Amino acid sequence: MMIWITLGIYAALSVLAILLYIPKLAQYRYAFKKPPYKRAKEKRKISLVVPARGESKVIGDLFASIAKQDYDRAFFDVNVIVKDPDDPTIALAEKAGARVFVVQGQTCKGDALDGYFKAVGEELSQYDAFVIVDADAVLDHHYVSELNNALEHDYDIYLTRKYVKNYLGGKSARTVFTNCSALTWPILDDLGNKYRMLNDMPLNMCGQGMMVRRSVIERLGGWPYRTLTEDYELKLDSLLKGFRSMFYPYAIIYTEEALHHKDNFQRRVRWLTGYSQCDKKYKQQIRDQIKKRGTYTSGEWEYFFGVVPLIIFLVVSVATVLAGTGITIYYVLTKNPLWFLATMYLIVLPFGVMYILLLGYSVLAMLACPEMFAPLGFWEKCGTVLFNPLYLLEYVPIYIISKRYVRKNSDAGWEQTARVEYDFPPEEKDPEPRDPE
Repeated sequence: MMIWITLGIYAALSVLAILLYIPKLAQYRYAFKKPPYKRAKEKRKISLVVPARGESKVIGDLFASIAKQDYDRAFFDVNVIVKDPDDPTIALAEKAGARVFVVQGQTCKGDALDGYFKAVGEELSQYDAFVIVDADAVLDHHYVSELNNALEHDYDIYLTRKYVKNYLGGKSARTVFTNCSALTWPILDDLGNKYRMLNDMPLNMCGQGMMVRRSVIERLGGWPYRTLTEDYELKLDSLLKGFRSMFYPYAIIYTEEALHHKDNFQRRVRWLTGYSQCDKKYKQQIRDQIKKRGTYTSGEWEYFFGVVPLIIFLVVSVATVLAGTGITIYYVLTKNPLWFLATMYLIVLPFGVMYILLLGYSVLAMLACPEMFAPLGFWEKCGTVLFNPLYLLEYVPIYIISKRYVRKNSDAGWEQTARVEYDFPPEEKDPEPRDPE
């Protein structure tokens, strides 16, 4: 009897969650549509802003890629931010023709960025836009020229396409954790941000390769965001300030993904801790705005209720597995032959359903951006999508850990992960044609 009652509750709530999720499923069709493309009518001045605290071992690849840009060098500057005045990054930056800003006492990326914007002062007006680039990245040869093209579109914030720097090296430069981490980008951008952009909703931000117009910095008075995920903080502040954002896949940046599980796990803990910090800081302000207006915008509705179907399904699935484990143990101890049914229906079935749904989600993400995963062989792609459901399920303990950090007013630290050194790809390895049209 316990088996069927538990199974009935699981089935009913799972069906409810799936029905509530149907509108989200319909949004995934936008993953296979290309955003609009325009060619710039003028050359704008762009600042590449590179937070580079202790990054002398890897920043050389970034400088090499900057030197190969096809955009007029007179129309973009490279501004590197360090913490220590003795950082060897300074000499490398100056040799590459970059300007260096020393921001001492920085404890997060937001400190570094704000220090730069404050130090620039009146020179801010010479730039049309600022793009944030991590020191371990490399840029596609057309990156800055495509940023200039992006500015033809009337948005405040632009997210560019992330490819994986690890794939520029051999197989030793990547692991299954690297590959699963890479799937994060089409999940966020293709399966989510393409729809949000077309419906004028704030995008899920990523600070790597994010460009903001000068008008945004002027309105903010610098860079006021100090959580571990200052990019997600900008998304929530966009709900309050009305900043409009665009996903622009024609500008390509290569981002490095962690090789090992330990670094990858800690990175995700840092992300979710930052998300919790942002929710704590902004949720009530957004509620007050909704109350004052008397209605939700589509972005606000998604923020408060978009994950409800997933939470219902996840909670009921985990609860069923836990209950099934308890029931199975009880039946085994009492020598009840129903232990096998309890195992199959209350443990194997819920876990299997979660796995199959996440497997389909993983395949969809890879199909949405196949060019990103072109360097992987067939079996490596298969292994990635087969392992990714387990990688995604690991967010459950990560979420619990992050909530504990926030509750104790501690954080996950602003530490660097292990780095891998590469050579920038030769010209013939450009992954995108020059003319998207």
